[in-house]
Amino acid sequence: MITHIPTSLADQIFERLENDILSGVYPKGTVLTELALCEKLGVSRTPVREVLKRLAQEHIVEDCGRGMLVLSITSKDAEIIYEIREKIEGMAAAACARQIDAEGITALKEIVDLQDFYAQRGDSEKVKGLDSEFHKSIYRMSGSAVYYDTLMPLHTKTQKFRKATVESTGKAAQSAHEHRQVLDAITAGNPEKAEAAMTAHIHSAKTRLIEYLKQQEDAENRPDGE
Repeated sequence: MITHIPTSLADQIFERLENDILSGVYPKGTVLTELALCEKLGVSRTPVREVLKRLAQEHIVEDCGRGMLVLSITSKDAEIIYEIREKIEGMAAAACARQIDAEGITALKEIVDLQDFYAQRGDSEKVKGLDSEFHKSIYRMSGSAVYYDTLMPLHTKTQKFRKATVESTGKAAQSAHEHRQVLDAITAGNPEKAEAAMTAHIHSAKTRLIEYLKQQEDAENRPDGE
């Protein structure tokens, strides 16, 4: 039952359902119905209907006659999203380096320190959460809502793929190391280095994603018994 409403009820439901779909709680092919969602969430049909329309506009679900069919996003979509992020996320890091204050630097350092801690312990869930918090914090501290509004939806849509690319201790540690390079450049107030470090980090994340997707594809195409 949803009881806390920080914004509108529809916004809260949208955030929850989008997260559940993109994280795999509702796998691709699941059919969502207004009635079932109303019963599960403890809300009326009006906000649920609005949310399902918004999810359809995001191409995360589509009407299948029996309800809304979960599409999630494809691996190709994920690759394209990383390519877009690689082009513009460095700009957000540069903007952050230009205007971040001491409190912001402390907050980013705490995130990276915690990511290091959990990466060494192989806790991929914690690492994934801290990865998201690091990027969200930079979007917020860029000084422009345009960066946040552009990048945050893209970052959210790749969450299940991000988990797969940090599941090994080595990859999680590499991601944390790349974050620290971004942090060091931002702390030094060097926009050019911050942009370069962030661009390199997103490129590296894209490379890990493609490697993961190729492994999945090879496994799917491998004959039984091999």
